[in-house]
Amino acid sequence: MAKRERVVRMSVEQPLWRALTAYRVLTAGYAVLLAVFAREDFERPWIAVAVLAVLSVWTLATLPQVSGAARCTRPFLAVDLAVALTGILLTPLADVHAQTFDGPTLPSIWTAGAVLAFAIKGGWRWAAFASTLVAAANIVERGQPSRDTLHHVLLVWIASIAIGYVVEVARASERTLARALEIEAATRERERLARDIHDSVLQVLAMVQRRGAALGGEAAELGRMAGEQEVALRTLVAGGLARPSYASEDAALGAVVRVVDEPDRPPGEAEGDLRALLAPLAGARVTLADPGAPVPLPAPAAREVAAAVGAALDNVRRHAGADARAWILVEDWADEVVVTVRDDGPGIPEGRLVQAEGEGRMGVALSIRGRLRDLGGSAELVSVPGQGTEVELRVPRAAGARRGKAQP
Repeated sequence: MAKRERVVRMSVEQPLWRALTAYRVLTAGYAVLLAVFAREDFERPWIAVAVLAVLSVWTLATLPQVSGAARCTRPFLAVDLAVALTGILLTPLADVHAQTFDGPTLPSIWTAGAVLAFAIKGGWRWAAFASTLVAAANIVERGQPSRDTLHHVLLVWIASIAIGYVVEVARASERTLARALEIEAATRERERLARDIHDSVLQVLAMVQRRGAALGGEAAELGRMAGEQEVALRTLVAGGLARPSYASEDAALGAVVRVVDEPDRPPGEAEGDLRALLAPLAGARVTLADPGAPVPLPAPAAREVAAAVGAALDNVRRHAGADARAWILVEDWADEVVVTVRDDGPGIPEGRLVQAEGEGRMGVALSIRGRLRDLGGSAELVSVPGQGTEVELRVPRAAGARRGKAQP
């Protein structure tokens, strides 16, 4: 089956939910400790005990609800806010002097957790609604607003709205990033498909056209139709709708050498010997020089490098002529593998590669440079008219790890 890139999405707000979970547990414990230390100040301690018991049980029982946006539903938020407001309004019943002194309410700073849940779930508008209700409850609990009360209310109101706004911006950025990663993955897949079409279908159509013209008669008509389809397909490939196989034609030997497109293999696939894949490309007019020892590379990377070498040899056959010779040099370094393909043909005229890309002939751009780019390597082409062409392929040792992924 074909290899496909997978876009892994990560929720930027998930850490906020985890932080909120911890905040609710810690502040519930803090509210209980405050009540324990101030137990002698309560005229009706049983009310304080009942309120804090309900708050503690509710906090522990609803931890799953504040673990993510999916579970934090509107009904839960409504009940959670009602618990906070009830705790605030019952404070004067437990402590008659609570309206005289600016002491903490029974829920204390746990109330901010209920407001923050609104902010993370629904953004700044939801945060403004919840914090306004909390502000009104605090003012009612005090009887008349003091400077400290207004200060605390304003602080919660501004902080919750700011966090809600940040969450909305983060969600929009996450959607934009996910879309960009999907577009990038789709573009890379289209380039792979375009390489495959170039390496196989287009070459077959071109061969049918040439052989048909040479044979004449009905074969000539078949060749003409194949040529029309080649032009149409090249136009389609140039537009970006295209997939890679690996094929190279060595006309000097009168045979077609193909590196078979193998099915996907799981990550962590064993390394392969690049020499074993390049050996079939050598022949009477193609010389292979290797280190004399295995050249290990991740198997997917080795197949892609071999396919790029095959594409380079195919260009030698098509553009340098049947009498041209080619040399393949493999160099095995500590951090990279370098493969050089050189020929003694007439070279490439200046500007010819740009013209070929404009005509939809993407052999160098996709089959060679595109493959090495996907591997995190590079492909450099040097050509001097009358002195042949040299293609240098560089692939890092960790090339196989980059295929089939998208980073954050």
